[in-house]
Amino acid sequence: MRTDSSPGTLPAREHLPAAPAGTPVLDVVIPVHNEEKDLRPCVRRLHGHLDRTFPYAFRITIADNASTDTTPQVARQLAAQIPEVTTLRLEQKGRGRALRAVWSASDAPVLAYMDVDLSTDLNALLPLVAPLISGHSDLAIGSRLARSSRVVRGPKREFISRAYNLILRGSLQARFSDAQCGFKAIRRDVAQVLLPLVEDTGWFFDTEMLVLAERAGLRIHEVPVDWVDDPDSTVHIVRTATDDLKGVWRVGRALATGSLPLDRLARPFGDDPRDRDLEDVPKGLARQLVGFCVVGALSTLFYLLLYSGFRAFTGSQVANALALLVSAVANTAANRRLTFGVRGRGGAVRHQAQGLVVLGIGLALTSGSLAALNAAASEPAHSTELAVLVAANLAATVLRFLLFRAWVFPDRRHDDPPRAAPYDAKCAAQHDAVGPYDAPRAAPYEAPRGAPYDTAPFRAGEAAEPWRDTTVQSLPVRPHDTDARDSR
Repeated sequence: MRTDSSPGTLPAREHLPAAPAGTPVLDVVIPVHNEEKDLRPCVRRLHGHLDRTFPYAFRITIADNASTDTTPQVARQLAAQIPEVTTLRLEQKGRGRALRAVWSASDAPVLAYMDVDLSTDLNALLPLVAPLISGHSDLAIGSRLARSSRVVRGPKREFISRAYNLILRGSLQARFSDAQCGFKAIRRDVAQVLLPLVEDTGWFFDTEMLVLAERAGLRIHEVPVDWVDDPDSTVHIVRTATDDLKGVWRVGRALATGSLPLDRLARPFGDDPRDRDLEDVPKGLARQLVGFCVVGALSTLFYLLLYSGFRAFTGSQVANALALLVSAVANTAANRRLTFGVRGRGGAVRHQAQGLVVLGIGLALTSGSLAALNAAASEPAHSTELAVLVAANLAATVLRFLLFRAWVFPDRRHDDPPRAAPYDAKCAAQHDAVGPYDAPRAAPYEAPRGAPYDTAPFRAGEAAEPWRDTTVQSLPVRPHDTDARDSR
Protein backbone atom coordinates (compact mmCIF):
# COMPACT_ATOMS: atom_id res chain seq x y z
CA MET A 1 0.00 0.00 0.00
CA ARG A 2 1.11 3.52 -0.72
CA THR A 3 0.49 7.03 0.46
CA ASP A 4 1.68 10.31 -0.92
CA SER A 5 3.97 10.96 2.07
CA SER A 6 5.76 7.66 2.57
CA PRO A 7 8.42 7.97 5.32
CA GLY A 8 10.34 4.86 4.27
CA THR A 9 10.29 1.08 4.24
CA LEU A 10 11.70 -1.77 6.25
CA PRO A 11 15.08 -3.12 5.17
CA ALA A 12 15.34 -6.46 3.40
CA ARG A 13 15.10 -9.55 5.60
CA GLU A 14 18.39 -11.08 6.65
CA HIS A 15 19.46 -14.10 8.66
CA LEU A 16 20.39 -13.07 12.17
CA PRO A 17 24.21 -12.83 12.21
CA ALA A 18 26.38 -14.64 14.73
CA ALA A 19 27.10 -13.16 18.16
CA PRO A 20 28.55 -14.35 21.51
CA ALA A 21 26.88 -17.28 23.24
CA GLY A 22 24.51 -16.36 26.05
CA THR A 23 22.98 -13.44 24.18
CA PRO A 24 19.17 -13.92 24.23
CA VAL A 25 17.88 -14.58 20.74
CA LEU A 26 14.32 -15.47 21.72
CA ASP A 27 12.13 -13.72 24.30
CA VAL A 28 9.01 -15.76 25.13
CA VAL A 29 6.32 -13.74 26.91
CA ILE A 30 3.70 -15.41 29.10
CA PRO A 31 0.89 -12.92 29.87
CA VAL A 32 -0.95 -13.88 33.06
CA HIS A 33 -3.80 -12.63 35.21
CA ASN A 34 -4.57 -14.50 38.43
CA GLU A 35 -2.77 -17.67 37.32
CA GLU A 36 -1.17 -18.69 40.62
CA LYS A 37 -2.09 -22.34 40.04
CA ASP A 38 -0.77 -22.80 36.48
CA LEU A 39 2.14 -20.35 36.35
CA ARG A 40 4.84 -22.41 38.11
CA PRO A 41 4.34 -25.70 36.18
CA CYS A 42 4.00 -23.75 32.92
CA VAL A 43 7.26 -21.84 33.30
CA ARG A 44 9.22 -24.89 34.47
CA ARG A 45 7.91 -27.02 31.63
CA LEU A 46 8.65 -24.32 29.04
CA HIS A 47 12.11 -23.69 30.45
CA GLY A 48 12.93 -27.38 30.46
CA HIS A 49 11.82 -27.73 26.85
CA LEU A 50 13.86 -24.74 25.66
CA ASP A 51 16.89 -25.84 27.67
CA ARG A 52 16.83 -29.26 25.97
CA THR A 53 15.86 -28.40 22.41
CA PHE A 54 16.43 -24.73 21.56
CA PRO A 55 19.89 -24.16 19.99
CA TYR A 56 20.12 -20.48 20.98
CA ALA A 57 20.10 -18.55 24.22
CA PHE A 58 16.61 -17.52 25.34
CA ARG A 59 14.62 -15.59 27.92
CA ILE A 60 11.18 -16.22 29.43
CA THR A 61 9.30 -13.09 30.54
CA ILE A 62 6.26 -13.33 32.81
CA ALA A 63 3.96 -10.35 32.15
CA ASP A 64 1.60 -10.00 35.11
CA ASN A 65 -1.59 -8.10 34.19
CA ALA A 66 -2.76 -6.62 37.50
CA SER A 67 -3.19 -9.98 39.24
CA THR A 68 -4.90 -9.84 42.66
CA ASP A 69 -3.87 -13.30 43.90
CA THR A 70 -0.37 -14.64 44.60
CA THR A 71 0.67 -14.65 40.93
CA PRO A 72 3.21 -11.79 41.40
CA GLN A 73 4.91 -13.66 44.26
CA VAL A 74 5.10 -16.87 42.23
CA ALA A 75 6.57 -14.93 39.29
CA ARG A 76 9.26 -13.34 41.49
CA GLN A 77 10.16 -16.73 42.96
CA LEU A 78 10.59 -18.24 39.51
CA ALA A 79 12.72 -15.28 38.40
CA ALA A 80 14.95 -15.74 41.45
CA GLN A 81 15.32 -19.50 40.92
CA ILE A 82 15.82 -19.61 37.11
CA PRO A 83 18.38 -17.26 35.49
CA GLU A 84 16.53 -17.17 32.14
CA VAL A 85 13.23 -16.02 33.72
CA THR A 86 12.28 -12.37 34.28
CA THR A 87 9.03 -10.79 35.39
CA LEU A 88 7.19 -7.56 34.63
CA ARG A 89 4.25 -6.16 36.59
CA LEU A 90 1.53 -4.09 34.89
CA GLU A 91 -1.20 -2.36 36.86
CA GLN A 92 -3.76 -2.68 34.07
CA LYS A 93 -5.29 -5.76 32.48
CA GLY A 94 -5.04 -6.64 28.80
CA ARG A 95 -3.07 -9.26 26.90
CA GLY A 96 -2.27 -6.80 24.13
CA ARG A 97 -1.05 -4.25 26.67
CA ALA A 98 1.27 -6.84 28.22
CA LEU A 99 2.72 -7.95 24.88
CA ARG A 100 3.25 -4.34 23.78
CA ALA A 101 5.08 -3.50 27.02
CA VAL A 102 7.47 -6.47 26.90
CA TRP A 103 8.05 -6.53 23.14
CA SER A 104 8.72 -2.81 23.02
CA ALA A 105 11.42 -3.00 25.70
CA SER A 106 12.99 -6.36 24.78
CA ASP A 107 16.46 -6.55 23.23
CA ALA A 108 15.92 -10.03 21.73
CA PRO A 109 15.71 -10.10 17.91
CA VAL A 110 12.85 -12.65 17.97
CA LEU A 111 9.81 -12.09 20.19
CA ALA A 112 7.12 -14.69 20.93
CA TYR A 113 4.28 -15.36 23.31
CA MET A 114 2.16 -18.29 24.43
CA ASP A 115 -0.74 -18.80 26.80
CA VAL A 116 -0.02 -19.94 30.33
CA ASP A 117 -2.10 -23.10 29.94
CA LEU A 118 0.35 -24.42 27.30
CA SER A 119 -2.52 -25.81 25.25
CA THR A 120 -0.20 -25.80 22.22
CA ASP A 121 2.36 -28.59 21.97
CA LEU A 122 5.80 -27.08 22.59
CA ASN A 123 7.34 -29.13 19.77
CA ALA A 124 5.97 -26.45 17.44
CA LEU A 125 8.02 -23.67 19.07
CA LEU A 126 11.25 -24.18 17.13
CA PRO A 127 9.40 -24.44 13.76
CA LEU A 128 7.55 -21.26 14.77
CA VAL A 129 10.64 -19.09 15.28
CA ALA A 130 13.04 -20.70 12.77
CA PRO A 131 11.66 -18.74 9.74
CA LEU A 132 12.13 -15.51 11.70
CA ILE A 133 15.71 -16.33 12.65
CA SER A 134 16.55 -17.28 9.07
CA GLY A 135 15.05 -14.05 7.73
CA HIS A 136 12.45 -15.85 5.62
CA SER A 137 9.37 -14.44 7.39
CA ASP A 138 8.32 -11.42 9.42
CA LEU A 139 5.71 -13.02 11.70
CA ALA A 140 4.80 -16.61 12.55
CA ILE A 141 1.58 -18.03 14.01
CA GLY A 142 0.40 -21.39 15.22
CA SER A 143 -2.69 -22.60 13.39
CA ARG A 144 -5.28 -24.92 14.87
CA LEU A 145 -7.26 -24.86 11.62
CA ALA A 146 -4.56 -26.21 9.30
CA ARG A 147 -5.33 -29.62 7.80
CA SER A 148 -2.43 -31.32 9.54
CA SER A 149 -3.21 -29.81 12.96
CA ARG A 150 -4.61 -32.04 15.69
CA VAL A 151 -7.06 -30.27 17.97
CA VAL A 152 -9.09 -31.44 20.95
CA ARG A 153 -11.82 -29.03 22.02
CA GLY A 154 -15.56 -28.82 22.46
CA PRO A 155 -18.05 -28.03 19.66
CA LYS A 156 -18.87 -24.60 21.11
CA ARG A 157 -15.30 -23.32 20.90
CA GLU A 158 -14.82 -25.00 17.53
CA PHE A 159 -17.86 -23.21 16.11
CA ILE A 160 -16.85 -19.82 17.57
CA SER A 161 -13.29 -20.11 16.25
CA ARG A 162 -14.29 -21.05 12.73
CA ALA A 163 -17.10 -18.47 12.61
CA TYR A 164 -14.68 -15.75 13.74
CA ASN A 165 -12.19 -16.63 11.03
CA LEU A 166 -14.97 -16.62 8.41
CA ILE A 167 -15.89 -13.11 9.57
CA LEU A 168 -12.27 -12.00 9.18
CA ARG A 169 -12.05 -13.46 5.69
CA GLY A 170 -15.33 -11.92 4.61
CA SER A 171 -14.92 -8.46 6.14
CA LEU A 172 -11.15 -7.82 6.21
CA GLN A 173 -10.07 -10.23 3.43
CA ALA A 174 -7.73 -11.99 5.88
CA ARG A 175 -5.88 -14.97 4.39
CA PHE A 176 -4.26 -16.35 7.56
CA SER A 177 -6.16 -19.28 9.01
CA ASP A 178 -6.13 -18.78 12.79
CA ALA A 179 -6.11 -15.34 14.39
CA GLN A 180 -6.59 -16.21 18.06
CA CYS A 181 -4.26 -19.14 18.70
CA GLY A 182 -2.09 -18.10 21.66
CA PHE A 183 1.15 -19.08 19.95
CA LYS A 184 2.82 -16.35 17.87
CA ALA A 185 6.20 -14.78 17.13
CA ILE A 186 7.49 -11.65 15.42
CA ARG A 187 10.87 -10.16 14.48
CA ARG A 188 11.80 -7.20 16.67
CA ASP A 189 12.54 -4.89 13.74
CA VAL A 190 9.03 -5.52 12.45
CA ALA A 191 7.48 -5.07 15.90
CA GLN A 192 9.17 -1.68 16.31
CA VAL A 193 7.28 -0.30 13.31
CA LEU A 194 4.09 -2.40 13.46
CA LEU A 195 3.12 -2.14 17.15
CA PRO A 196 2.56 1.67 17.15
CA LEU A 197 -0.14 1.12 14.51
CA VAL A 198 -2.02 -1.45 16.66
CA GLU A 199 -4.58 0.21 18.93
CA ASP A 200 -6.17 -2.71 20.79
CA THR A 201 -4.84 -3.68 24.21
CA GLY A 202 -6.94 -6.79 24.79
CA TRP A 203 -7.70 -10.03 22.96
CA PHE A 204 -8.16 -8.38 19.57
CA PHE A 205 -4.49 -7.30 19.63
CA ASP A 206 -3.45 -10.47 17.76
CA THR A 207 -6.01 -10.06 15.00
CA GLU A 208 -5.29 -6.38 14.45
CA MET A 209 -1.54 -7.00 14.29
CA LEU A 210 -1.95 -9.82 11.74
CA VAL A 211 -4.42 -7.92 9.54
CA LEU A 212 -2.19 -4.84 9.35
CA ALA A 213 0.90 -6.96 8.69
CA GLU A 214 -0.85 -8.88 5.92
CA ARG A 215 -2.25 -5.73 4.30
CA ALA A 216 1.25 -4.22 4.36
CA GLY A 217 2.63 -7.21 2.46
CA LEU A 218 4.64 -8.72 5.32
CA ARG A 219 5.23 -12.47 5.23
CA ILE A 220 3.30 -14.51 7.81
CA HIS A 221 4.44 -18.10 8.37
CA GLU A 222 1.85 -20.59 9.66
CA VAL A 223 2.75 -23.67 11.69
CA PRO A 224 0.24 -26.53 12.18
CA VAL A 225 -0.01 -27.28 15.89
CA ASP A 226 -1.35 -29.93 18.22
CA TRP A 227 -3.71 -28.18 20.61
CA VAL A 228 -5.78 -29.37 23.58
CA ASP A 229 -8.46 -27.11 25.01
CA ASP A 230 -8.08 -26.03 28.62
CA PRO A 231 -11.43 -26.73 30.35
CA ASP A 232 -10.53 -24.31 33.18
CA SER A 233 -9.95 -21.32 30.87
CA THR A 234 -11.12 -18.03 32.38
CA VAL A 235 -11.72 -16.30 29.04
CA HIS A 236 -15.19 -14.72 28.85
CA ILE A 237 -16.28 -15.89 25.40
CA VAL A 238 -19.27 -13.57 24.84
CA ARG A 239 -17.49 -10.39 25.97
CA THR A 240 -14.38 -11.31 24.01
CA ALA A 241 -16.41 -11.99 20.87
CA THR A 242 -18.20 -8.64 21.22
CA ASP A 243 -14.92 -6.76 21.63
CA ASP A 244 -13.47 -8.60 18.63
CA LEU A 245 -16.40 -7.60 16.42
CA LYS A 246 -15.97 -3.98 17.48
CA GLY A 247 -12.31 -4.27 16.59
CA VAL A 248 -13.14 -5.73 13.18
CA TRP A 249 -15.40 -2.74 12.47
CA ARG A 250 -12.75 -0.23 13.61
CA VAL A 251 -9.92 -1.78 11.58
CA GLY A 252 -12.13 -2.24 8.53
CA ARG A 253 -13.14 1.42 8.63
CA ALA A 254 -9.51 2.53 9.00
CA LEU A 255 -8.45 0.41 6.04
CA ALA A 256 -11.34 1.68 3.92
CA THR A 257 -10.51 5.33 4.61
CA GLY A 258 -6.76 4.83 4.12
CA SER A 259 -5.87 6.35 7.50
CA LEU A 260 -3.18 3.75 8.28
CA PRO A 261 0.32 4.40 6.83
CA LEU A 262 0.97 0.75 5.98
CA ASP A 263 3.47 1.64 3.27
CA ARG A 264 6.15 2.20 5.91
CA LEU A 265 6.02 -1.56 6.60
CA ALA A 266 6.85 -2.53 3.00
CA ARG A 267 9.83 -4.73 2.25
CA PRO A 268 12.05 -4.22 -0.81
CA PHE A 269 11.60 -6.66 -3.70
CA GLY A 270 13.61 -9.83 -3.12
CA ASP A 271 16.22 -10.66 -0.51
CA ASP A 272 18.89 -11.61 -3.04
CA PRO A 273 21.57 -8.85 -3.10
CA ARG A 274 21.28 -8.82 -6.89
CA ASP A 275 17.66 -7.74 -6.60
CA ARG A 276 18.65 -4.65 -4.59
CA ASP A 277 20.94 -3.45 -7.37
CA LEU A 278 18.23 -3.45 -10.05
CA GLU A 279 17.30 0.00 -11.30
CA ASP A 280 14.52 1.38 -13.48
CA VAL A 281 12.43 -1.79 -13.08
CA PRO A 282 8.67 -1.09 -12.97
CA LYS A 283 7.23 -2.03 -9.57
CA GLY A 284 3.87 -3.78 -9.36
CA LEU A 285 3.11 -3.49 -13.09
CA ALA A 286 1.25 -6.80 -13.33
CA ARG A 287 -0.94 -6.06 -10.30
CA GLN A 288 -1.68 -2.55 -11.54
CA LEU A 289 -2.65 -3.86 -14.97
CA VAL A 290 -5.09 -6.33 -13.44
CA GLY A 291 -6.60 -3.70 -11.18
CA PHE A 292 -6.83 -1.17 -13.99
CA CYS A 293 -8.55 -3.68 -16.27
CA VAL A 294 -11.12 -4.58 -13.62
CA VAL A 295 -11.83 -0.92 -12.84
CA GLY A 296 -11.90 -0.13 -16.57
CA ALA A 297 -14.40 -2.88 -17.33
CA LEU A 298 -16.72 -1.73 -14.58
CA SER A 299 -16.29 1.90 -15.64
CA THR A 300 -17.14 1.03 -19.24
CA LEU A 301 -20.37 -0.67 -18.16
CA PHE A 302 -21.18 2.29 -15.96
CA TYR A 303 -20.42 4.67 -18.85
CA LEU A 304 -22.64 2.76 -21.29
CA LEU A 305 -25.52 2.75 -18.83
CA LEU A 306 -25.12 6.49 -18.28
CA TYR A 307 -24.88 7.15 -22.01
CA SER A 308 -28.03 5.15 -22.71
CA GLY A 309 -29.87 7.06 -19.98
CA PHE A 310 -28.70 10.50 -21.11
CA ARG A 311 -29.27 9.64 -24.78
CA ALA A 312 -33.01 9.34 -24.14
CA PHE A 313 -33.16 13.05 -23.25
CA THR A 314 -30.42 14.68 -25.35
CA GLY A 315 -28.18 14.32 -28.36
CA SER A 316 -25.32 11.87 -28.72
CA GLN A 317 -22.54 14.40 -28.17
CA VAL A 318 -24.03 15.83 -24.97
CA ALA A 319 -24.90 12.35 -23.68
CA ASN A 320 -21.36 11.19 -24.38
CA ALA A 321 -19.81 14.17 -22.58
CA LEU A 322 -22.02 13.80 -19.50
CA ALA A 323 -21.49 10.05 -19.31
CA LEU A 324 -17.74 10.47 -19.66
CA LEU A 325 -17.61 13.16 -16.97
CA VAL A 326 -19.47 11.14 -14.33
CA SER A 327 -17.74 7.85 -15.11
CA ALA A 328 -14.29 9.51 -15.26
CA VAL A 329 -14.62 10.91 -11.74
CA ALA A 330 -15.60 7.47 -10.46
CA ASN A 331 -12.84 5.83 -12.52
CA THR A 332 -10.13 8.15 -11.16
CA ALA A 333 -11.25 7.59 -7.56
CA ALA A 334 -11.36 3.81 -8.02
CA ASN A 335 -7.96 3.64 -9.72
CA ARG A 336 -6.45 5.92 -7.08
CA ARG A 337 -7.60 3.64 -4.28
CA LEU A 338 -7.53 0.15 -5.79
CA THR A 339 -5.04 0.15 -8.67
CA PHE A 340 -2.28 2.48 -7.53
CA GLY A 341 -2.77 2.11 -3.78
CA VAL A 342 -2.92 5.80 -2.87
CA ARG A 343 -4.49 6.27 0.57
CA GLY A 344 -5.75 9.32 2.39
CA ARG A 345 -7.13 12.62 1.13
CA GLY A 346 -3.81 14.23 0.32
CA GLY A 347 -3.59 15.16 -3.37
CA ALA A 348 -7.11 13.90 -4.12
CA VAL A 349 -8.21 17.19 -5.73
CA ARG A 350 -5.06 17.35 -7.83
CA HIS A 351 -5.55 13.75 -8.93
CA GLN A 352 -9.14 14.47 -9.99
CA ALA A 353 -7.99 17.53 -11.93
CA GLN A 354 -5.36 15.48 -13.72
CA GLY A 355 -7.99 12.81 -14.29
CA LEU A 356 -10.17 15.41 -16.00
CA VAL A 357 -7.29 16.19 -18.35
CA VAL A 358 -7.13 12.50 -19.18
CA LEU A 359 -10.90 12.69 -19.64
CA GLY A 360 -10.42 15.43 -22.20
CA ILE A 361 -8.21 13.13 -24.24
CA GLY A 362 -10.79 10.36 -24.01
CA LEU A 363 -13.53 12.81 -24.92
CA ALA A 364 -11.60 13.88 -28.01
CA LEU A 365 -11.19 10.27 -29.11
CA THR A 366 -14.80 9.25 -28.52
CA SER A 367 -16.29 12.48 -29.84
CA GLY A 368 -14.12 12.25 -32.93
CA SER A 369 -15.31 8.68 -33.45
CA LEU A 370 -18.96 9.76 -33.16
CA ALA A 371 -18.35 12.65 -35.55
CA ALA A 372 -16.80 10.29 -38.09
CA LEU A 373 -19.73 7.89 -37.70
CA ASN A 374 -22.31 10.65 -38.19
CA ALA A 375 -20.41 11.86 -41.26
CA ALA A 376 -20.50 8.35 -42.71
CA ALA A 377 -24.18 7.68 -41.89
CA SER A 378 -26.84 10.29 -41.34
CA GLU A 379 -28.84 8.28 -38.76
CA PRO A 380 -26.71 5.38 -37.43
CA ALA A 381 -28.35 2.71 -35.30
CA HIS A 382 -27.96 2.89 -31.53
CA SER A 383 -26.11 -0.46 -31.49
CA THR A 384 -23.65 0.91 -34.06
CA GLU A 385 -23.01 3.96 -31.88
CA LEU A 386 -22.31 1.72 -28.91
CA ALA A 387 -19.91 -0.46 -30.92
CA VAL A 388 -17.97 2.59 -32.13
CA LEU A 389 -17.82 3.99 -28.60
CA VAL A 390 -16.53 0.68 -27.21
CA ALA A 391 -13.72 0.63 -29.78
CA ALA A 392 -12.84 4.26 -29.07
CA ASN A 393 -12.87 3.64 -25.32
CA LEU A 394 -10.51 0.69 -25.70
CA ALA A 395 -8.00 2.93 -27.44
CA ALA A 396 -8.48 5.64 -24.83
CA THR A 397 -8.08 3.07 -22.03
CA VAL A 398 -4.54 2.17 -23.07
CA LEU A 399 -3.53 5.81 -23.15
CA ARG A 400 -5.33 6.45 -19.84
CA PHE A 401 -3.35 3.72 -18.06
CA LEU A 402 -0.05 5.09 -19.31
CA LEU A 403 -0.96 8.62 -18.22
CA PHE A 404 -2.22 7.44 -14.84
CA ARG A 405 0.94 5.44 -14.16
CA ALA A 406 3.47 7.98 -15.39
CA TRP A 407 1.77 11.30 -14.59
CA VAL A 408 -1.24 11.13 -12.25
CA PHE A 409 -0.09 8.44 -9.79
CA PRO A 410 3.70 8.10 -10.19
CA ASP A 411 5.51 6.05 -7.57
CA ARG A 412 7.92 8.54 -6.00
CA ARG A 413 9.09 6.35 -3.15
CA HIS A 414 12.42 5.56 -4.80
CA ASP A 415 13.05 8.84 -6.62
CA ASP A 416 15.03 10.54 -3.87
CA PRO A 417 18.48 9.13 -3.10
CA PRO A 418 18.86 7.84 0.46
CA ARG A 419 20.41 10.28 2.85
CA ALA A 420 23.66 9.27 4.47
CA ALA A 421 23.60 9.18 8.26
CA PRO A 422 25.63 12.04 9.81
CA TYR A 423 29.08 11.00 10.95
CA ASP A 424 29.58 11.11 14.69
CA ALA A 425 33.26 10.89 15.65
CA LYS A 426 32.49 10.23 19.29
CA CYS A 427 30.16 7.32 18.52
CA ALA A 428 32.66 5.94 16.02
CA ALA A 429 35.42 6.03 18.60
CA GLN A 430 33.22 4.24 21.13
CA HIS A 431 32.31 1.62 18.54
CA ASP A 432 35.97 0.96 17.74
CA ALA A 433 36.81 0.72 21.43
CA VAL A 434 34.10 -1.70 22.55
CA GLY A 435 33.65 -3.77 19.39
CA PRO A 436 30.56 -4.43 17.30
CA TYR A 437 28.81 -6.58 19.90
CA ASP A 438 29.42 -4.49 23.03
CA ALA A 439 27.39 -1.41 22.22
CA PRO A 440 26.07 0.28 25.38
CA ARG A 441 22.48 -0.56 26.16
CA ALA A 442 19.96 2.26 26.06
CA ALA A 443 18.33 3.34 29.30
CA PRO A 444 14.94 1.70 29.94
CA TYR A 445 12.00 3.62 28.61
CA GLU A 446 9.38 5.11 30.90
CA ALA A 447 6.13 6.09 29.25
CA PRO A 448 4.74 9.50 30.27
CA ARG A 449 1.46 9.70 32.07
CA GLY A 450 -1.49 9.89 29.77
CA ALA A 451 0.31 8.14 26.91
CA PRO A 452 -2.00 5.95 24.82
CA TYR A 453 0.09 2.88 25.61
CA ASP A 454 2.08 1.89 28.66
CA THR A 455 5.33 1.29 26.81
CA ALA A 456 6.02 2.70 23.34
CA PRO A 457 9.57 4.05 23.02
CA PHE A 458 9.20 4.87 19.36
CA ARG A 459 6.86 6.34 16.81
CA ALA A 460 5.70 4.62 13.68
CA GLY A 461 8.27 4.71 10.94
CA GLU A 462 11.24 5.70 13.13
CA ALA A 463 12.79 2.33 13.90
CA ALA A 464 13.20 0.62 10.56
CA GLU A 465 16.92 0.99 9.89
CA PRO A 466 18.47 0.80 13.41
CA TRP A 467 17.75 -2.97 13.45
CA ARG A 468 21.27 -3.84 12.39
CA ASP A 469 22.89 -1.66 15.06
CA THR A 470 20.67 -2.21 18.09
CA THR A 471 19.55 -5.82 17.85
CA VAL A 472 21.42 -8.31 19.96
CA GLN A 473 22.71 -10.86 17.49
CA SER A 474 22.63 -14.61 17.73
CA LEU A 475 24.87 -17.66 17.68
CA PRO A 476 23.91 -21.32 18.09
CA VAL A 477 24.93 -22.60 21.51
CA ARG A 478 27.44 -25.44 21.06
CA PRO A 479 28.73 -27.83 23.73
CA HIS A 480 32.16 -26.16 23.88
CA ASP A 481 30.75 -22.63 24.31
CA THR A 482 30.66 -20.92 27.68
CA ASP A 483 27.02 -20.36 28.57
CA ALA A 484 25.55 -18.59 31.56
CA ARG A 485 23.22 -21.55 32.05
CA ASP A 486 26.17 -23.88 32.77
CA SER A 487 26.87 -22.08 36.03
CA ARG A 488 23.81 -23.52 37.72
